[in-house]
Amino acid sequence: MLIAPSLLSCDFSRFGEEIKRVDKAGADIIHLDVMDGHFVPNLTFGAPVIKKLRSAADKPFDVHLMISQPHRYIGDFADAGADIISFHTECDSDIGETLALIEKRGVKPALAIKPGTPAQVVLPYLDRLYMVLVMTVEPGFGGQSFMPDMMDKVVFLRKEIAERGLNTLIEVDGGIAKDTIATAAKAGVDICVAGTAVFGAPDAKTAIEELRALCK
Repeated sequence: MLIAPSLLSCDFSRFGEEIKRVDKAGADIIHLDVMDGHFVPNLTFGAPVIKKLRSAADKPFDVHLMISQPHRYIGDFADAGADIISFHTECDSDIGETLALIEKRGVKPALAIKPGTPAQVVLPYLDRLYMVLVMTVEPGFGGQSFMPDMMDKVVFLRKEIAERGLNTLIEVDGGIAKDTIATAAKAGVDICVAGTAVFGAPDAKTAIEELRALCK
């Protein structure tokens, strides 16, 4: 299991230090949630902030775009240092064209789906995806409870990926903690985004190690 701490739960006044802290603690990926106040009812940060943070760690930057028109900003986030860019199937941009923009920049493309969206919507694009992000809470705010019924989507996607002989990864985001991560692992998840479970723990290294151990 790869652990991707979400900066949504970090101390924003110490952004760079927080990234370094979870990097040293053993994080596999750094997860950055970009919200526009339109697609979701919250605002976070954009490409200029991510660009400044890029030098804080060598770990991959997984940029999750919770924005209405991601196609307009792919170049900005690629220039900022994103290694993976995920955007929502429910957005206003053309999915195929937006994937093409990500591919053209040499960034790994991913699609995200909200809890109310069936996993089937990603199937036409699955062969082009580095990763599928299954939201296990409603996007927009941290600290929500894990929705276990979303694991049905993971099982469905894992079967489809195997049947097609693909290497597409499955990531889940929302409510991941010590009491939920084993459920995600059993369903076939590859990457777990964890916010409060890592940044809210007394020791990030211990928290990450405990999360991984629970997946075995």
